[in-house]
Amino acid sequence: MKIFEGIANLTKIKNAVLTQGTFDGVHLGHQRILKHLIAESKRLNGESVIITFYPHPRFIVQPEDNNLKLLSTLDEKKALLEKLGIDNLIIIPFDEHISNLSPLEYIRDIIVEKIGPIKMIVGYDHRFGKNRSGSIIDLMKFAETFNFEVEQIEAEIVTEITVSSTKIRMALALGNAHEAATLLGYPYSFTGVVVKGMQLGRKIGYKTANLHLKDSLKRIPGNGVYAAHAYIGTKKLNGMMSIGNNPTIKDKGNSIEIHLFNFDSEIYDQTLKIEVVKKIREEKKFSNLDALALQLQKDEKECRAILRS
Repeated sequence: MKIFEGIANLTKIKNAVLTQGTFDGVHLGHQRILKHLIAESKRLNGESVIITFYPHPRFIVQPEDNNLKLLSTLDEKKALLEKLGIDNLIIIPFDEHISNLSPLEYIRDIIVEKIGPIKMIVGYDHRFGKNRSGSIIDLMKFAETFNFEVEQIEAEIVTEITVSSTKIRMALALGNAHEAATLLGYPYSFTGVVVKGMQLGRKIGYKTANLHLKDSLKRIPGNGVYAAHAYIGTKKLNGMMSIGNNPTIKDKGNSIEIHLFNFDSEIYDQTLKIEVVKKIREEKKFSNLDALALQLQKDEKECRAILRS
């Protein structure tokens, strides 16, 4: 996959078949569009092209909104798109200039002048231009003017639920890792660097790796205890993960930590990829560390059973 950072250094793309969007998470709804994009590019003897935006447009258009957390980092998105078989990825820096382009200016100056597609494929809810004011009707008018084809794909349905990044974020906030994975088409994951914590887990037989997120904008599942896989490079390990404010431990504050089964090596400063499997319980305050240790024994048994299955 060729990756273009911006549009200044674009090389000629043969018979470009184009779609665009943020594609946060590259979920099943996105995948349907992208697989059709690839098929159409082959049918038309051309190349598949994706335009995406970085940072996410909401960070520019609504800078006061600090609530948005993303399903995929830019690097994760690149990897997911490459795995699907996309030929070209164009990453357009989303800034005030881009956000203020009218629908006509955006199509004429960016899509037609810089890329010149023979066809655009868009989703059922596609909007473009300043304030997302451009509609599918506008796009079809511009296509006729500038001589390219437009195809609209209807909403993707999974178990009678419309797939959207928002629904997946909500599922993760509730700790519903299974629903998130069903809508994504793959297990949800995030990446962190192992940092030194209070080391209280060692005292009760449950040494943990405390994680510092590599990207603060990444969506983390809601507080609770989870069965999870951890990857150190290509090595896959099973474990139980806690996300939350540690109500039993005074002054510990919020943390993400994972106890890895059958593993006792020091891994400070190493990067772990965490694959979230299932939430087993909410956070709970225990009367003392001994009571916490007893609960962790039960949690371990449950997590091992889940991960075996």
